[in-house]
Amino acid sequence: MQDTKAKRTAKNSVFLDLFQNKSYLLKLYKTLHPEDEAATEDSLTDVTIENVLTDNLYNDLGFIVNNKLMILIEAQSTWTMNILVRVLLYLAQSYHEYFQRTSQNYYKSRKVKMPKPELYVIFTGNKGRKPDKISLSKEFFEGADIDMEVKAKVIYESDTEDIINQYILFCKVFNEQTKQHGMTRKAVTETIRISKDRNVLREYLLDREKEVVTIMMSLFDEEQIMKSFIRSERVDEARENARIMLKNGRITVEEIPSFFPKLTLEDARELEAEVMQLA
Repeated sequence: MQDTKAKRTAKNSVFLDLFQNKSYLLKLYKTLHPEDEAATEDSLTDVTIENVLTDNLYNDLGFIVNNKLMILIEAQSTWTMNILVRVLLYLAQSYHEYFQRTSQNYYKSRKVKMPKPELYVIFTGNKGRKPDKISLSKEFFEGADIDMEVKAKVIYESDTEDIINQYILFCKVFNEQTKQHGMTRKAVTETIRISKDRNVLREYLLDREKEVVTIMMSLFDEEQIMKSFIRSERVDEARENARIMLKNGRITVEEIPSFFPKLTLEDARELEAEVMQLA
């Protein structure tokens, strides 16, 4: 386990796992709409866009309830107004998938039916002087009356005990622990222990502690996987170039490691066997 490290997207993984449970999703909705006493778990439809390979706009939360399309985009401790671009792209993709699911054709003359959007940003860092509401026109076009607008409410840490604030507190505990222990299993397990002691997501963590540790840990995080993929691609390219040069007699087997440092003498001999089979 020494090579195991906490995922760079550990907090986001917990965010998705937590709210895939409809009981917690209902608590989230009622935090935003306490007046809607009729809402039930059955009235919620999860429409989160899934993409397990990348850490981008597909790692946020979307659901439909009572003809409202609720989208929550998570921002970690680094604040940027580019979050509005993520909101815009997520909203467009969500509507695209909604029309497909409901078999509506927006190229036909009949007007499509659309759930009303509600857009939120959950910021797990410190609020400081950051705004409670953000808009695309204000931040990117100096408040001009543009032909497209996106607005979102920003949710920060508060003194409440609702499910959203508990998640934000969980993230802050994790940040504290990674400062002490690095991106390690120790940081993850301490985050869970401290959160339970502070009654932060306690029910969820008691019920799914092993699963939470698993989803927060990774032998390689996404960035390392991509670097590994690039290295693999470069090795494949080196093998192909060496094979061509070997076939054309422009290089010897023994010279391959010198010309192509990513290849070993064993690789060179394998290429020689391939060339001989094709001859």
